[in-house]
Amino acid sequence: MLSLGYDVGSSSIKASIIDIETGKLVACDFYPKEEMKIHSPKPGWAEQDPESWWEYIKILTKNIIKESKIDKKDIKCIGISYQMHGLVIVDENQKSIRPSIIWCDSRAVEIGNKAFNELGSQNCLKNLLNSPGNFTASKLRWVKENEPENFKKINKFMLPGDFIGMKLTGDIVTTFSGLSEGIFWNFNDKSISKEILSYFEFNESLFPAVMPTFAAHGKLSKSAADDLGMVEGTVVSYRAGDQPNNAFSLNVLNAGEIAATAGTSGVVYGVIDKVNYDPQSRVNPFIHVNNTKEQDRLGVLLCISGTGILNSWARKNFGNGISYNEMNSLAEKIEPGSNGISVLPFGNGAERIFENRTIGCQFIGIDFNRHTNAHIFRALQEGIAFSFKYGIDIMKEMGMDIKIIRAGKTNMFLSPVFSQTLANITGASIELYDTDGSQGAARGAAYGAGYYKSFNEAFKSLNKTGEINPAETEKESHQEAYKLWLSKLNNVLKN
Repeated sequence: MLSLGYDVGSSSIKASIIDIETGKLVACDFYPKEEMKIHSPKPGWAEQDPESWWEYIKILTKNIIKESKIDKKDIKCIGISYQMHGLVIVDENQKSIRPSIIWCDSRAVEIGNKAFNELGSQNCLKNLLNSPGNFTASKLRWVKENEPENFKKINKFMLPGDFIGMKLTGDIVTTFSGLSEGIFWNFNDKSISKEILSYFEFNESLFPAVMPTFAAHGKLSKSAADDLGMVEGTVVSYRAGDQPNNAFSLNVLNAGEIAATAGTSGVVYGVIDKVNYDPQSRVNPFIHVNNTKEQDRLGVLLCISGTGILNSWARKNFGNGISYNEMNSLAEKIEPGSNGISVLPFGNGAERIFENRTIGCQFIGIDFNRHTNAHIFRALQEGIAFSFKYGIDIMKEMGMDIKIIRAGKTNMFLSPVFSQTLANITGASIELYDTDGSQGAARGAAYGAGYYKSFNEAFKSLNKTGEINPAETEKESHQEAYKLWLSKLNNVLKN
């Protein structure tokens, strides 16, 4: 028996198939092979066509089944991981009305800030645990204010994963975790926030049906099965935003456990077992995948929008065709501190850790007579690690004690410079695992469909592949580099 997991990102869509009995990876692939385009019609905007996600999934699924030579009848369940905080709106025929306003779009910042002030900051934090900020609720309000004709056409709004679920099954559902992610959830009433509905003037009829994360969300329709080369009736039994799902894929389920990713954006995600919030809403608590009415499990999300996308941008513009491995090798040849260069990696829209300000990416301290592209490659990787440290210190203010960080051995964690810098400046050990979001979604689907009876059973095959511990020989130089970086950041934030 096999389980299929999708991870719908903003750069690509990945699929993994695991053997349910052994937990081993049978096949994996991604599509498209070049990064998906993010359209920006105006400064601060970021959009993608949700229909293109579905087209890519169709190609990807046929490819992975064909190349792996598996029997499609053996795939018993499907799970979905997806880029968080996006907005998709569809009409009564389940056709998307406009491009998706995705996670890094900052057009709704002022709408969220105004709501935070007018609803009352303490009221929002006490009940929503967050400012409405630049989340899905504020983006939906932006459509209502700026595109009233499109708003009138809406039958349902949804998150990106809900859209893919609809394409698979024909059913429009979301999850409790998803509602909290969109800032639609009242944590004290444990229901959809009536205050958000009233303030933004949303009718509850626009909401999808709400399901647990692990549940039968629908079955593969005949048309979808034909499009994918699969079997009609296959159950879709799991969906979660990419960061709760990444934590799940690393078996991060209990209070005090920490997961991290460093793809397009950078994330540290820690689990707490009580309702709590950051007074400035710089980090964001959401319902975790294993939250129940009897047992609180919230994930505190630290998100830095501009991380791996900076590494990608630098390779395209300064790399002269070299690979990421070659970039990493060049960066390793430079001493910690990058000979005085500081890079602020915040060039991908508004940053929550700065209360939704957009400060842009900045390279500071470049000397044309001393510095090469190798210095720049090292400085930007250190700057990304420093941004993690800055955010982790905010999480510590909430009482989180971060001693071990779990991560998949992928993206920026493939870089020795990034990983070692992060360990040195946080004092945490970094445990690396050979897993990713699509594998997590496949495990989640198998659990949601009842093939795994416990989380322990689901993760019995998860093995640690490496560990990076703080290096005393580099610790002091990295601390000095961080102090310089922090001083540059504070100067920018003052302006």
